[in-house]
This record gives sequence, structure tokens and C-alpha cells, in this order.
Amino acid sequence: MSESLNLEGIPEDELGRFLEFREKVVGSNISDKTLLATDYLNHFNEIIMLLEMVADMPEILEECRAWQPKDYCSHFQDSAFSSKDLAIAAYDCVPTKFRRPFEETIDQINRLIAQSLELLDAAVATGEVEIIQMRARACSRGVQKLMDVAGAIIHGSDMTMQQDEIDALLGV
Repeated sequence: MSESLNLEGIPEDELGRFLEFREKVVGSNISDKTLLATDYLNHFNEIIMLLEMVADMPEILEECRAWQPKDYCSHFQDSAFSSKDLAIAAYDCVPTKFRRPFEETIDQINRLIAQSLELLDAAVATGEVEIIQMRARACSRGVQKLMDVAGAIIHGSDMTMQQDEIDALLGV
């Protein structure tokens, strides 16, 4: 198990379930610091790749629009992740200290993707290759930065981003 576990900020009513479930995730790809799994972020890797491709193939924007957000448990229900049942069960025991910033960051990612699609639609409508490329790269980088935040939270960080920081990523 991770040696540097910070239990500060975990309410007493959550602590027992967290510590008990922590034992169950040992040896899995689920963080024993937070009970969250980075495998969930794979759901966003596809849209990042597609957003990047818009820079050179604007017609791929149709595939971007087909991508849909998926919550944590739904992702695992539909996945081939070897510990998917454990990941789903563990999610109920994730302390609020980690769950709230994680869910807020996922909400930010989903909003940024929707906003990115609108920006890319407008860029593609101009037909100007440089604008399309600039926006596509900015959008994919913005989503990736938020995924980095989500990954840090999964591994026990209390790192988050504010909406003005997210807007600055896209230059809006």
C-alpha cells in the first residue's frame, strides 16, 4: 500500500469504509490513496485524439460530435477493465475529499469538450485552415490539461482548476 496516505479531511463517517475498501484494492489498478482508477480517463483519450485530428482533417468533426460523456460507473460497466466490478464498488467508498474535486473536474472536462465542439464548428465554418488548426490544438490541449488534473486527483492530489483558467486555455 501507498506509504504517504493523508487521512486529513476525511470525515469520520467515511473513514472506516474507506480504510476497509482500501485493503480490497491492493494489487489492482485502483489507487489505494483515493479508491479511484485511472482507467476511467481512457474514456476521454478518444475525444482528445479526435480533436487533435480536426486540425488536419476537419471532416473528423462529425466523429467528435458522436462522442458522448459517460460517468465513472457507466464507463466501467461497459469496459473490459479486469477490476471493473471492484472499481464500481470502490466508488461508493471514495471519500468526499477526493470524490468532489474529481467529479467537478470531470464535469469541467465534459463542458470543455462541448465548448470545444462549438468553437471547432465555428472554425470549420470559416474554412480557414490556420484557424481550424489553432483551435483544434488549443481544444485538445485544454482537455488534456484537465485530464492531467483528474489524474492527479486519482493519485491523491487536491489539485483543481477554476473556470477562468479553463477559459484561458481556449482563449475565450
